[in-house]
Amino acid sequence: MVSYSSRNFALALFCEGKVWYTKGSISCLRHPNDQSGTRPEAGRTAEKERSTMREYISHNEAETEKIGGSLAARLQAGAVLAYRGGLGAGKTAFTRGLAKGLGYEGRVTSPTFTIVNEYEGRLPLFHFDMYRLGDEDELFDIGWEDYLNRGGVCAVEWSERIAGALPPETVTVTISRCPEHEDWRKIIIEEAEIK
Repeated sequence: MVSYSSRNFALALFCEGKVWYTKGSISCLRHPNDQSGTRPEAGRTAEKERSTMREYISHNEAETEKIGGSLAARLQAGAVLAYRGGLGAGKTAFTRGLAKGLGYEGRVTSPTFTIVNEYEGRLPLFHFDMYRLGDEDELFDIGWEDYLNRGGVCAVEWSERIAGALPPETVTVTISRCPEHEDWRKIIIEEAEIK
């Protein structure tokens, strides 16, 4: 048994080269033993009262990039994206689309060994990979607060490692493989509404 709390959502499915959208209400899963209804989700701050959730199914890298590009159109200076997803999930492909949507036309690569890659566009994009960071304290060594204040977009892979340092209005992008087909991806974008 799973209980739910009301959330807004938009669902986009790719089928036969077309995008199908559905809008309405969706519920946020809550553990059946949670009787309080007030416990925040793991890695989330209690300040996030509500969020808008969009769920997409991507059949290939090009569609994943397109979804990233569509998100870029809605982002403003100072936006932070927290990526969640395992190795090979498609985080870098999503970021390629994000960069293109922000006006960057060059090559986009994973910052696995550099910690951060910077791309100039309509808004600068700072693409972080936190996999090699030991803890949140190491963020100060790479100038995390400076990046947050530079008026760009911060896209953070392996964001779970620095969850406590992310602002409450962080957009969460979860990318996972679809059980129906290994090459398909389920992409959930959750944008917080701050109280």
